[in-house]
Amino acid sequence: MAYSEIQPHLALKPYIDAYWVVEVTEYTLYKNKILPDGCIDIIFNIEDDYRTDDGCVLMKSEAIYLVGTMMRFKEYNTIGKVKILGVRFKPAAFTHFFKFPSLHELTDESIELKDRLLPVIHYIDEYTFATLDHFFLNKLSLPKYSILTIVEDIRAQHGKLRVVELAKKHYTTTRQLERSFKNSMGVSPKEFINLVRYQFAHRQIKKHNQNKCLGEIAFESGYYDQAHLTNEIKKFTGSVPTLL
Repeated sequence: MAYSEIQPHLALKPYIDAYWVVEVTEYTLYKNKILPDGCIDIIFNIEDDYRTDDGCVLMKSEAIYLVGTMMRFKEYNTIGKVKILGVRFKPAAFTHFFKFPSLHELTDESIELKDRLLPVIHYIDEYTFATLDHFFLNKLSLPKYSILTIVEDIRAQHGKLRVVELAKKHYTTTRQLERSFKNSMGVSPKEFINLVRYQFAHRQIKKHNQNKCLGEIAFESGYYDQAHLTNEIKKFTGSVPTLL
């Protein structure tokens, strides 16, 4: 299985994290796990069908899907020829291109877009990504109220802050934050904070697995104790910290 990422046009980088491609040329069964990252993706399934969401959702050949913000890990199985092209939007940036009134209903879900947003792309080459750049540059429309700055603040703090503190810092209310996050990402600010904190802890575990004990990493990541860290890691990844 080959995975690659292509950077979008410079003007799109604040909003699109990357274009990505997964390809499998040999007829082999692959089982893969996707971890939550706070992003919304558009996926073009160019080749054979495959199953995701623990086998519950069939991703049909030559179809386009919108994958909502994930708050739990997903497993997907592929067998046969695979060619998947994805557009990964940065957290809260999807609404800078599309109006989707019920993103909260899309959390942890995948829905087929049919022909509502984009044409099916059959060939992955340089022209494809130039076409995507052109499409998204034309679609880009800055909303009246954006939470991108707030999202970046949460990430800069590694999720180690409370919603009340966040609202006060950005001169808004917790109710307005709740509404804005649900509309822009499909999840609450508290859920996103928890996700960012987990991501930081995950990186620390991978980086310092031989040098720091889990209790120390738990404290540095803002968890109550090692048990709290272990529970959160297992919720987001399906694994305990020692198996990451």
